[in-house]
Amino acid sequence: MSEPAFHHLPVLIRDVVDLFGPVPPGVVVDATVGGGGHAEALLDAYPHLRLVGLDRDPDAVAAAAARLSGFGARVQVVHARFDRLTTVMSDLGQAAATGVLFDLGVSSPQLDRPERGFSHRREGPLDMRMDPSAPTPDATNLVNEASESELADLLRRLGDERYAARVAKAVVAARPIVTTSHLSEVVRDAIPAPARRRGRHPATRTFQALRIAVNAELEILPGALDQAIDVLVPGGRCVALAYHSGEDRIVKSRFRRAATGGCTCRPGLPCGCGAVPVVRLVRAGARKPSAEEVATNPRAASARLRAVEKLGEPATGGAT
Repeated sequence: MSEPAFHHLPVLIRDVVDLFGPVPPGVVVDATVGGGGHAEALLDAYPHLRLVGLDRDPDAVAAAAARLSGFGARVQVVHARFDRLTTVMSDLGQAAATGVLFDLGVSSPQLDRPERGFSHRREGPLDMRMDPSAPTPDATNLVNEASESELADLLRRLGDERYAARVAKAVVAARPIVTTSHLSEVVRDAIPAPARRRGRHPATRTFQALRIAVNAELEILPGALDQAIDVLVPGGRCVALAYHSGEDRIVKSRFRRAATGGCTCRPGLPCGCGAVPVVRLVRAGARKPSAEEVATNPRAASARLRAVEKLGEPATGGAT
């Protein structure tokens, strides 16, 4: 797979690059390297940085390796899930990182390729695995084997689907469902007509929920964020882009936990539980894309950017 076939427009790229400006020289881990857009911008901007790119999608790994090949020994791209971050670093002989980047969710190339099964707008098999080579259940298994109550719960939790019970009932009644177009039609018909005429395609939330479930995205994220913070050198930064409310809640929670040391004392009182903060929040709240960026790239609309910096004395010689 060549890079042009996995072209993905990086979100908030200027903000991401700026956030890594103060970090010491060393290795930045792009834990979701995708097509290599953010990685390329970081390597261009900061000659003192090297980069390890991870991705669970083999097509993304090939695309990023091709796109970043001009940086030579400054780049290593590895086929791995981001919850294997510390293992990959150890395998590569890297003791620590000066930065870690997470660009969460699904990428444009995954949505745009029908054979991947991510999109309700394109006819294809119900797959949705970010790593098609993994011997794990795909969306076909989930849609056709989960009970009605399990499906309804999944759609509520991961898709914020208001009509989860109706959709789940319709899906069970229509089994077997093996294509994206069939599932899209079933979901559309299960949604009341007035709701179908408002906002996004009525199947959007269902497809989102199934994708998150198939890839265990929310289950593996907390541990991966903790690994990222643990591996940082003092002055290093972890930056996360989230596109789903569940992802953003996890990012916010893990960053806050690291920034407070897990303090359990009442707010406003001095800490008496012995908690030790390990990071500071780079900014309060989340950064959102501008109206201009959303107009250029509508898929950026839901993005939320958060960042933390590892406490301690930073190494000398880094960019400022």
